[in-house]
Parts: sequence; structure tokens; C-alpha cells
Amino acid sequence: MVRFEHANLVVTDLKATLDFIQTAFPKWIVRGQGEMKWKGKPRRWLHVGDDTTYITLNDNGEGENRELAGHKPGLAHLGFEVDDVDGIIERLQNKGFEIDILGGDHPFRKTVYFVDPEGFQFEFIQYYSNDPAERNLYDTP
Repeated sequence: MVRFEHANLVVTDLKATLDFIQTAFPKWIVRGQGEMKWKGKPRRWLHVGDDTTYITLNDNGEGENRELAGHKPGLAHLGFEVDDVDGIIERLQNKGFEIDILGGDHPFRKTVYFVDPEGFQFEFIQYYSNDPAERNLYDTP
């Protein structure tokens, strides 16, 4: 078995990123949190998610995140399959977040991208088919 369990992000503003994530996923909770030292520097951390999937957030980040429109190596985006992409769009826009990219018309999925306060891009995708051939259709008319 292979299942993606979590991503681990370093941020400058833990509370702002947590607010973004919990706005997108209101049922996600802080599963655990604590303090530690990372290479001699104090760091607060937390796990936000559900029973099987979560994102680790670590504070005390330094500098800027990579430019998403650039070509520098690094994280491009985090992708989440969701049941109600329109609900996520509404919740995030009501909090003042703007759509970064609205995916093109596709008969079997709807995709939208938002950027959180730290500059991480989040993709939310809702599939309208359970058929893998339709879900993974890339050449649409």
C-alpha cells in the first residue's frame, strides 16, 4: 500500500496559514502541537488535518517562499481532491482570498488554485466521474 499521509511546511506566520487551511477544510482540527529546537532555533509546530491526512506547520521560517511564476526548484503546489470545490471557493473568497487560477472547462473535473498567506499554492479538484479514464482525460475537445 502507498498513501500520501502529510506535507510538512515551514512558515513565517503559523496562525495565518492555519486560518487559510481551516477555512478551506472546516472539519480539519489541530491534531497535535508542540515546541522544539530545529538546528538550534526554537520552533513551534502543529499538525492540522483529520484522522488520516494532515499538514505539519512549523513557525520561525526565514525569507520569502519561491516565486510561483518562476522556474526555481521547490514546491509548485499541494493538490487536494474535494467533494465540494464551489464551497471551498465561497469560503475562501468570503475570507478575502482571491482565486489564483481557475482550471479550464473539463467535462469530468473542476479545478481551482488559491495561494495562502505564506505563498504556498493549493489546488482543489472535484471529479465528476469515478472512471479513471474520464478523470485522467487530458486532451479534451
